[in-house]
Amino acid sequence: MKHVVFDIGAVLVDWQPELAWADELGLDGARAFIDRIGFDKINLACDAGVSFAKASEAIADPEDAARLRRYVSLYHLTVPDKIRGTWDCLFDMKDRGVAIHAITNWSAETWPEGVKVHPELGEVFETTVVSGQVRMIKPSVAIYQLLCERADISADKCIFIDDGPHNCIGAEAAGMDAIHFTGPEALRARLEAKEVL
Repeated sequence: MKHVVFDIGAVLVDWQPELAWADELGLDGARAFIDRIGFDKINLACDAGVSFAKASEAIADPEDAARLRRYVSLYHLTVPDKIRGTWDCLFDMKDRGVAIHAITNWSAETWPEGVKVHPELGEVFETTVVSGQVRMIKPSVAIYQLLCERADISADKCIFIDDGPHNCIGAEAAGMDAIHFTGPEALRARLEAKEVL
């Protein structure tokens, strides 16, 4: 039996971090703040287990540091929408008896906030590996191996889906098949070709 392993952000849930600060700064101001503090790199460190409070200590400007410290409490604003077509694929596969899992680069602090907005994230997967909880991130081969250990499956039985090509390469290095996600319609076609849909 095939197992399908989903990434979550930008595959199942639309994530727009600037929305955390849009009410305070406006969208343009929020995007400028994100660029100014190097949020992408900070967020990756937090996905690997660093707290946002600790990360804020590296920001020289006290107002910017305070804004980053507020991120967890504002996180619910950043994930307002599901990517519906991908969820349709997921539930269609579950209806066919396909086992569904997830590996996500997601902070241990913000993951519970995301699940509050989208409770299905805490219910739909047989096995979920959250990078911030395990302190390892994609595309490290170790995180794919950890999912296989927890789910008691072999990597060659898995199809991994991610919007990041580098994460797909990591999955392939771990022995999984991989699909680079470019949209729900293309995903459905690829899954049909692999006979899991």
